[in-house]
Amino acid sequence: MPIVQADRLTRIGAALLRGAGASEEEASAVASGCVNANLAGHDSHGVIAIPTYIDRIKAGHIVPGAKWTVVQETPTTTVIDGHWGFGFHVNAKAMEMTINKAKTANVAACTVFRQSHVGRLAHYPLMAMREGMIGIAAADSGRSPKHVAPFGGREARLGTNPLSIAVPSDLEAPFYLDMATSAVAAGKIQLAVARGETIPKGWIIDADGRDTTDPKDYRKGGALLPLGGTEGYKGSGLAAMVEVLCGLLTGLGFGVEPTGRHNDGCFMAVFNVAAFRPLKDFRKEVADFARYLKSTPPSEGSRGVFYPGEIEHLRELERRKNGIEIEDATWEKLKALATDYKLTEELDLR
Repeated sequence: MPIVQADRLTRIGAALLRGAGASEEEASAVASGCVNANLAGHDSHGVIAIPTYIDRIKAGHIVPGAKWTVVQETPTTTVIDGHWGFGFHVNAKAMEMTINKAKTANVAACTVFRQSHVGRLAHYPLMAMREGMIGIAAADSGRSPKHVAPFGGREARLGTNPLSIAVPSDLEAPFYLDMATSAVAAGKIQLAVARGETIPKGWIIDADGRDTTDPKDYRKGGALLPLGGTEGYKGSGLAAMVEVLCGLLTGLGFGVEPTGRHNDGCFMAVFNVAAFRPLKDFRKEVADFARYLKSTPPSEGSRGVFYPGEIEHLRELERRKNGIEIEDATWEKLKALATDYKLTEELDLR
């Protein structure tokens, strides 16, 4: 697999997206978001997704240059229609508005609908964290095809429905949660197929509802399993609540419209820490809490405790230094797109 530095990978992604019709701002938002996911070790949301986004542009499912609009708002809430624009771009604007409202009102929330895939969800709560606030985001896929079987079932009826929370602290690495409510993100199955790898038992079931370690079974009528293994009702319940916040509260509805577009419905909220206690004291105590967690002796076979967000930070340090491994199948797709857009020489993708 080629190893590529983050800056070069961002430049490649942005150029290909511009070639497909994205504006400079949109291309930068999407390419940077994808590469940041690679840096954090979330390769399922990295540049592997760029060819898919370009396919969706060609199909008319993503509309470059779409003008998002505020449908309804109050001093503390906003409802945004993305008009099928890039989720990376629309959702970031929605979070900016929510942060600004929380600076005045201390608590604010928004919903966003009719936008494309928003990428790695943590990006948006981290925006609030950098402003000294607690950020929360959840997302579902509207009425596009589902991926996750509810606990006890064999057919996909839920999305991977991720949830992310970021908290300001004095730590070097940001303190945040970013998780799917399924056992694994759907992109990790795609990644395993691209790399020719098997997957752990408990990630998916096949079309007959049986456990399988072959990622190709997923596209043959299989389904992802909810988070929690034998206690998967917990992940299934979380996914259902995310569906309510991001599908029903946004008006996207539930179920599947087979001819519909991929449509990330999002719910986001921001809490101004200073409205509850002094920010300086809170940041220090979150850091003390993280160190308290890490001070426990490791269990057998463990490398020790990592607080939420720490692993991603360590991966980013390593990948910024040594580069990002890109699976051959993805690299070949990027090269093919560069040929299509006559960018091979410019991007040095021979």
